[in-house]
Amino acid sequence: MYTTAFLDIPPLRRAAGTVRLPGSKSISNRVLLLAALSAGRTEVHDLLDSDDTRVMLQALQQLGCGVQRLGPTTVAVQGLGGQLAQRHAQLFLGNAGTAMRPLTAALAVLTAQHGGVFELSGVPRMHERPIGDLVDALRRLGADVTYLGQPGYPPLRVQGPATLHLQAPIQVRGDVSSQFLTALLLALPLAAQHRPITVEVVGELISKPYVDITLKLLQRFGVAVQRDGWQRFTIPAGSAYRTPGTVHVEGDASAASYFIAAGALAASDAALTIEGVGLASIQGDIAFAEAARAMGARIEGEANRLHVRRGAWPLRALDLDCNAIPDAAMTLAVMALYADGPCTLRNIGSWRVKETDRIAAMATELRKFGAVVEEGPDWLRVHPLGADGTGWRAASVHTYDDHRMAMCASLAAFNPARRPVRIQDPRCVAKTFPDYFETLWQVVQADPADIPVICIDGPSACGKGTLAAAVAQRLGYHVLDSGALYRLLGLAAQRAGVPTDDAALADAAVAERLAALAAQLPARFADGRIWLGDEDVTDEVRSEAAGAAASRVSALPAVRTALLQAQRRWRRLPGLVADGRDMGTVVFPDAPLKVYLTAGVAERARRRHEQLRARGEHASIDDLLAELEARDARDRTRSVAALKPAEDALLLDNTHQTIEQSVQTVLDWWQQRRPFAPEREGLAAGSS
Repeated sequence: MYTTAFLDIPPLRRAAGTVRLPGSKSISNRVLLLAALSAGRTEVHDLLDSDDTRVMLQALQQLGCGVQRLGPTTVAVQGLGGQLAQRHAQLFLGNAGTAMRPLTAALAVLTAQHGGVFELSGVPRMHERPIGDLVDALRRLGADVTYLGQPGYPPLRVQGPATLHLQAPIQVRGDVSSQFLTALLLALPLAAQHRPITVEVVGELISKPYVDITLKLLQRFGVAVQRDGWQRFTIPAGSAYRTPGTVHVEGDASAASYFIAAGALAASDAALTIEGVGLASIQGDIAFAEAARAMGARIEGEANRLHVRRGAWPLRALDLDCNAIPDAAMTLAVMALYADGPCTLRNIGSWRVKETDRIAAMATELRKFGAVVEEGPDWLRVHPLGADGTGWRAASVHTYDDHRMAMCASLAAFNPARRPVRIQDPRCVAKTFPDYFETLWQVVQADPADIPVICIDGPSACGKGTLAAAVAQRLGYHVLDSGALYRLLGLAAQRAGVPTDDAALADAAVAERLAALAAQLPARFADGRIWLGDEDVTDEVRSEAAGAAASRVSALPAVRTALLQAQRRWRRLPGLVADGRDMGTVVFPDAPLKVYLTAGVAERARRRHEQLRARGEHASIDDLLAELEARDARDRTRSVAALKPAEDALLLDNTHQTIEQSVQTVLDWWQQRRPFAPEREGLAAGSS
């Protein structure tokens, strides 16, 4: 998951391959609560691992549920059987509406029956999301629910005991959020031991497919709610939750919308396959597939899989009532940029009370790309940008701590004008899809020339490796330590019995063997460590002996040629920081930023001496100084890849700079080369 201040997405050109969806948020949190309310043990497989499910699991543990992690996406929940193991708790629920609303209702019923005091709170935005209609319904029921802040909004206190009034139908508004009805339907079976309980919806019920998910899951846990249209729901007398033992969570249909859109925009050569959800999904957002088909996407479905290809181009405009697919409809708003006419999304008033005011947010951000956007109380109209690339602008998208804003905006990177897209605060996708961007990179491609590269070169011990790693971490880019590649080659040669002394390297046969090793070198860099195949060799390759061997083998033309293509393959989405000799002159001559880092030789010797001391190695600083001077002279005068700045490199002398000052200098230079408005605060903030 990216934790950088922003993430720049280069122009994307093609989409193909296979993506496995994370579990549905809507199903995951409903299943977790149902498992907690049931007696016995429930194993939940393919559970979404995200911020929303983590806060639900933490809350259930605070309430006394046993929660056992059986794997990354599998948990076992030991339920409470409709009882309260704990009578007091303060529950922090982040920005998870699928946790706040149902837990409020469930605890209101449980405390009324068994007593207790519970406080439920969240992030500031959660305290701006309305819950008054649910609280009104619970109070009419007889529950004791108190606002701890602004009336109508969390935080809340729920306490008991209290007398529940179950004779008359319980009324709840349905035109603000279907989660209020869902919360009551999940909670009221706890009170239906002796009489049926009826819930009546006042006004039009929005997001009916989400209520349908609730009804199907209730049935899975032993409660068959009788439905009279979408206005009246009856929970039978004698209802009780029974664990099904094992539950498998479907892939998230809302998350599928981003990849359906990617396929519709760019899967022109081969299909983009989406695993984890099919056209028969119980999730209402699967209806997004029909909307995408209406715009021209070619979609084929199987039981648990979708295959998407680009069809009509430009996409066909549509005018659609999106009441049934409020979350996935956000994806349609971005697809509208690629249509042949204005697209109108109607009946989306619920967007106003989501993680942010999504109508206002979407209108504001789409305008940054150059689009004309109109908005109303419950509708949005998006006018397309040119299918030939005219009218498109590079844009830095504010995400409002809203996961869907970030994921939707990434689709603008397919624009035909080949403009990059900046996503501010990419970490917000952790709410439902922490690895969204990494998953996106697996099924999209960019032209190599569009993937940005920053090259950093300089003499030995100037700190270029440290600087490159820090800059890459700040930008969320990959890092290529080309010096480490030559060190790895020296180590691989030693293990293969290939000599690397000066005399041996004069032998053409030895050079040929080294070139063959270089062509198949299984190098990998991850989390600041260096790997040769499956072995962590970080410490070995950083030794003085490895450095000396690297300097010798890197002078061989055959070795450098063999490593050239391997180095160029490191140019991967979303970008690369390449450290080492001839990165900017030979390997990536088109790199938009080249930095030549240097420092006085005495300062470099001092830094090297401190590094060795920190590793418990002893060396004379005078010897290190002499060795660096000799190596500088050798590197400057050798015939292959001589040490010198690229003609268009910027010189950075860090003799008197801290690493953070050097990093900030490079980031400032990089910002000047990007087509976005200056955002010094974001650059300086670094990763969170």
